[in-house]
Formats: sequence, structure tokens, C-alpha cells
Amino acid sequence: MSHLFGLVIESLVAVLLLVTIGYCTLLNRRLKRLKADEQSMRAMIAELITATEIAERAIGGLKVTVRECDENLGAQLAAGTTLSAKLSKQVTAGETVLNRLTQIALAARPAGADVQAAAAADVAEPPAQHASAQNMSNAKALLAAAQAFSERRRATGLAA
Repeated sequence: MSHLFGLVIESLVAVLLLVTIGYCTLLNRRLKRLKADEQSMRAMIAELITATEIAERAIGGLKVTVRECDENLGAQLAAGTTLSAKLSKQVTAGETVLNRLTQIALAARPAGADVQAAAAADVAEPPAQHASAQNMSNAKALLAAAQAFSERRRATGLAA
């Protein structure tokens, strides 16, 4: 019996050793998978760090671009404001010249021609068209006066 008892105990130890070997094999597979996952996680972390650095550089570039755009737009806005002021002065000067030319044209017209033109316009046209016809005749008179003025300046040699 002592042999039988020893054989049972050794058989039980052998079975437990087989179970332990199986469990160790299972743990070994799991550890290999964990190591493989660790490598892929390290690769993923390295890619994430690279992507973060690229994004930081891109953000820095965008900040520089925004600053440059702001400076350029500020300069263009200042130039536009200056140009607007110059144009406003030129329009005012043009209106002054136009008023002077109108005065010259009116002064150069014979007094009887004004009355005859107004009487002919009153008879031939209704009042609504009278204002536009008068504006048109003023424009023609202004043109004629400006041409005459230009001819006189050329004749005296003062024209450019």
C-alpha cells in the first residue's frame, strides 16, 4: 500500500505539474500579446508626439501669418484712408473749378440769349422737361465756355 500511496501522490503531483505547465503556457501567450500591444502602444505614442509637434509648428506658422495679414491690412487701410481724403479734396477742387467755369460761361453769354432760350424752352417743353433741358443747355454752354477758355489759353501760350 505504501507503493500505491506513493504512486497516487506522485500521480497527483504529475497532474498538478501538467496543470501548472498548461497555465504557464497560457500566461506566456498572454504576456507575449501584452508585449506586442506594448510595442504598438509605444509606436502609437511616438506617432502622437510627432503629430503634436507638427501641429504646434503649424499653429506657430498660422500665428505669424495672422500677424503679417494684420499688418498688411492695417497698412492698406491707412493707404485707403489717405487716398479717400485725397480724392475728397480733389472732388472739392473739381467742384470749385466747375463752379468757376459755370460762372465764366454765364458771364460770357449774351444777356438776350438767356431770355430767348428760356422763353423758347417754356413754350416748347412742359415744366418737368424744362429743368433737364436747362441742365443740358447749361452743360453745352459750359462745354463751349471751357473750349473757348482753352483756345484763349493756347493762343496766349499759357496752356501746358
